[in-house]
Amino acid sequence: MSIVRLTANDGSIVEFDDCGGSPPKQGGVKDVYFTTDNKHAVAFFRDKLDAVALDRIDRLVNKYRKTIFDQPEGDFWKDIFCWPEKIVTNNGKTGIVIPFYDKKFFFKETGKDEDFLGGAEKEGKWFTSAKNFNLFVPPDERGNLLSYLSICLNLSRGVKKLHMCGLAHSDLSYKNCLVDPLTGSACIIDIDGLVVPGLFPPDVIGTRDFIAPEVVATMFLSKEFQKLPCRETDQHALSVLIYEYFFHRHPLDGDKIHDPDPDKQEHLEMGEKALFIENPHDASNRRSVKPDDQDFLPWIDTEKLPYTIAGPYLKELFDKAFITGLHNPAERPTADDWDVALVKTRDLLVPCSNKKCSMKWFIFGNAPKPRCPYCGSPYKESLPMLDFYSKSFNDRYLRETHRLMVYNNQHLYQWHVDKSVFPNEKLDERDKKSCGYFTQRKNKWYFVNMSLPALAIVEDDKITPVSLNDQVELKEALVLRLSDADTGRLARVMFSNTG
Repeated sequence: MSIVRLTANDGSIVEFDDCGGSPPKQGGVKDVYFTTDNKHAVAFFRDKLDAVALDRIDRLVNKYRKTIFDQPEGDFWKDIFCWPEKIVTNNGKTGIVIPFYDKKFFFKETGKDEDFLGGAEKEGKWFTSAKNFNLFVPPDERGNLLSYLSICLNLSRGVKKLHMCGLAHSDLSYKNCLVDPLTGSACIIDIDGLVVPGLFPPDVIGTRDFIAPEVVATMFLSKEFQKLPCRETDQHALSVLIYEYFFHRHPLDGDKIHDPDPDKQEHLEMGEKALFIENPHDASNRRSVKPDDQDFLPWIDTEKLPYTIAGPYLKELFDKAFITGLHNPAERPTADDWDVALVKTRDLLVPCSNKKCSMKWFIFGNAPKPRCPYCGSPYKESLPMLDFYSKSFNDRYLRETHRLMVYNNQHLYQWHVDKSVFPNEKLDERDKKSCGYFTQRKNKWYFVNMSLPALAIVEDDKITPVSLNDQVELKEALVLRLSDADTGRLARVMFSNTG
């Protein structure tokens, strides 16, 4: 072991093992070493950086890092971004000091010879490809529908934060996102190549399968006609990632042949001729299930698992991403759009009645007799739901496009009670606590009031308070006042026919 001791740009001391002359771990453009405390990596750029690249790194480590992390909610972002913290130089080379990935972003060390993923980083590629997912990811590390929804929510929030800071990732893909389906965590990495529009251009155009169609279509044109990575291309890449985490298939990789030459075919199907494989108006790019597709099932079977099973909010955004916005960047859903839709979709989750179901949950799609699309099991219990209403400008209560599915031990939170509260990085600690929970006893459903002082039953002009620690039975058409604040909501109870 040979220890190198350097002074970083902030005056702190950085010590790392230079591998005793042995080759370091290599990334695309950097050589990576590890600090002696095993808490950080030190990545040196192999090539000398020009003035623009040095300025970019300096701004990322100083200005932009402070903008994101030196805020009351700064700790929230530490799990979502692997952000460079310091700059060092050694033998004329520039390096950045980066936090080491949390252990949850590594596959378990099983000790089995056949488990080549043991100890490997949980790159998104293992979870976005049906073949990789089915053949190589250990069953106990695959997660479930709720965890993939959480992964997508974390990625959306990370991309939204970058865009709010005036940045773009430029190479958002499964290569640059680590995920953990066991906890629903996601971490965006390779931050040092971020784009600042008008100041720092992209170093790369992206990773195959995630490059926006307009970039692919113009990549071989002269520079003045090329479309380069920007916020809108991030929006395309984010949409692809979300679709892939839900369905383990690519939204544009279908059966339509544009050219017999493989390179031209790829260029056309991801660029000028890109077509959503589930486009309801044009089925020419559907991916058929072939005899040798067993390793890809059930995920590539769009008849069995159509994108509509993601529920109404995500279906609408997939339509915008891959139909109206596929070749019209201005129409693509933003990261904030995905954030809102994913939160509302989480409230539509229903636990599958089949304990052996691989996804454990499914999204309620308003079917009269709900059935899990993953295992086919029908939902056997009565299925209550709350439709939310909030005040309009004239103090009338109008129905929102927001519904909460009820199951045993489901909880109600402040963001359900009050429309001014949203469960994001700014959520106050007190608003994270449960306001009450739902429980089923002898085929009847109840809501137990834990902390709602204004909870009441509304019936015509009569308002009957529900005291703290008291319960109310859920019945068809029951209306509950959740809060008496101007931004408070009413909830109307409905039951789905599960018979």
